Amino acid sequence: MSLAFENDDNFTYGSYLAIPELLSLQRPVSVDDRTGEPEHDEMLFIIIHQVYELWFKQMLHELDQVVEHLDGDQRGSAAHHLKRVLKILKTLVGQIDILETMTPAEFASFRSFLANASGFQSAQFRELEFLLGVKDRIQLDWFTGDEGRRLQDRYEASTLWDAFVRLMARNGGGVPTELLDRDVRQPVIENTSLQATIIDRYADDSFANLCETLTDLDEGLQEWRYRHVMMVRRTIGTKPGTGGSDGASYLTTTLFKPVFPDLWAIRVQF
Repeated sequence: MSLAFENDDNFTYGSYLAIPELLSLQRPVSVDDRTGEPEHDEMLFIIIHQVYELWFKQMLHELDQVVEHLDGDQRGSAAHHLKRVLKILKTLVGQIDILETMTPAEFASFRSFLANASGFQSAQFRELEFLLGVKDRIQLDWFTGDEGRRLQDRYEASTLWDAFVRLMARNGGGVPTELLDRDVRQPVIENTSLQATIIDRYADDSFANLCETLTDLDEGLQEWRYRHVMMVRRTIGTKPGTGGSDGASYLTTTLFKPVFPDLWAIRVQF
């Protein structure tokens, strides 16, 4: 295979990864009244959230691949890419440890400069939620342009759970018809008939492994949500969030809401 850059003397680590462009993207907006320079801790805040967005991009890349593998009856490959997403979720949680080195006073030093910017405006995180079945029309209406179009596509598309259900239907049946024909814009809700089928198939190690890995993903998302809530409470307490958001009070409402409820409901039946 010929590589386009193999004879290019200018092709370097820096040019391949676009390092100069990457390092130019941290643009603080705050001003320290004493020095006239940006507040010191704003740089950390920017870098952490830019890295979040890069990881969100990779998670979407991986989870779209998982859906393809499930639709192609490739359980092992689907589980492999799910495990990669789990490692990314652990990294997201680890980044919160870094953010929590910032005291409330340090965050307050530049918070007012953020104006209407808010993490609630992360289109990629909303895409992740939609792909995992957490769909809210109001959240879709927050976005316009290319972000709005991407979210509309995700809103209209089937979810990761739907791909898993289709896999079950093709491999043994026992899946209620209403789940195969459901409105994919609606939340995923528990189905006792599907749960019975899942339990019957747990004797198949590859199937059980896939179910447990999906449960790991669900738990990892819930862990990230919890740590995110606690970080916000630790940093700003019960104050409203930036951009007029409800801050920790809204984030708390997202806790302990599994995206794959059937996989949790079956635990009491073994």
